[in-house]
Amino acid sequence: MDRHETISELMDQYGTDVLHLAYSYVRNRQTAEDLAQEIFIKCYENLDSFQGNSGLQTWLYRIAVNHCKDYLKSWHHRKMVVGDFVTSVFQSSPEKELMEKADRDEVLEAVFQLPIKIREIIYLYYFQECTQKEISDICKTNLNTVKARVARGKKLLKEAMSERRGYDGKGNAKSEKPHV
Repeated sequence: MDRHETISELMDQYGTDVLHLAYSYVRNRQTAEDLAQEIFIKCYENLDSFQGNSGLQTWLYRIAVNHCKDYLKSWHHRKMVVGDFVTSVFQSSPEKELMEKADRDEVLEAVFQLPIKIREIIYLYYFQECTQKEISDICKTNLNTVKARVARGKKLLKEAMSERRGYDGKGNAKSEKPHV
């Protein structure tokens, strides 16, 4: 398979995933689309340097994560106003029930409130269904650190969702009035 076919196949297979990954960093659809295009250009330009030490998907995600992190450090990002939180990238299909969409949006909003180091791990683990080893390779992070961040992310999400739904984190409803 030549370079053009390979990159075309990567775009077909992982284009939406790369877009969602970029969006998880920048929270702006237009910026995420621009970053996704830049990521695939980088992949195309560096395809000859792919050594096969990891899977092509892992290599692509590593480029995506690094590119997004570089963008967040860039002057352009720091000087521009980040747009409102837009969930349209992740909107569910029309046949989904309204309640499922509301729950999904609520979970996504909670994920986006996590610190970036935990958010990227949680996103790759739950939304991209990467193994902890793959995440370790993608983020160039120690496997034990990934495991700890998954555990911390789960705990933070549970707390955030409990608070949003009016529970104290132990399954007990919060009362508006103090008990006397």
